Amino acid sequence: MSTSIDRQHKQRHPWFELEQVIQRLETIQNVIVVILSIALFCFMVIRLGDLFLSMLVPLGFQKVTSDILFILILVELFRLLIIYLKEQRISVGVAVEVSIVSVLREVIIRGALEIAWQQILAICAFLLVLGGLLLIRAWMARIFNRIEMEKKQAVRDNQVVEEDRLLFDDMVR
Repeated sequence: MSTSIDRQHKQRHPWFELEQVIQRLETIQNVIVVILSIALFCFMVIRLGDLFLSMLVPLGFQKVTSDILFILILVELFRLLIIYLKEQRISVGVAVEVSIVSVLREVIIRGALEIAWQQILAICAFLLVLGGLLLIRAWMARIFNRIEMEKKQAVRDNQVVEEDRLLFDDMVR
């Protein structure tokens, strides 16, 4: 009796099924990421145009470098969104690289000599942690690649052993 009520309830409200709800939310999330990507791309083009126009008049090194680094940050954020759309995950490496460039841009904008020594120490510690994350990520990737190669080699070895066994069985007969 209760199973028929459950079936009728599910038939009347199929949009309550968890898998469908998750799928719809992921679709909405992907649409949001696409809109963000388009907006970010347009903003990059506008900033790039502003950079080229501003180079017509003499500018200081600090301003040009800051603008170039800002455009690179936007490019990396765009790449992060593209990776998310392709793989449905956030690339930690790209996020860390964006963070490093952002911190360096702020140091260049403000000038290292004008920043308090406590902030310089905090920035250095932050950059060390981010650099450590990049190193750990590269080390982990190398370990996982090695494990994957060993698994593939084991599969090949098993195939060779199986082929040898079959050949031996054929010879014995």
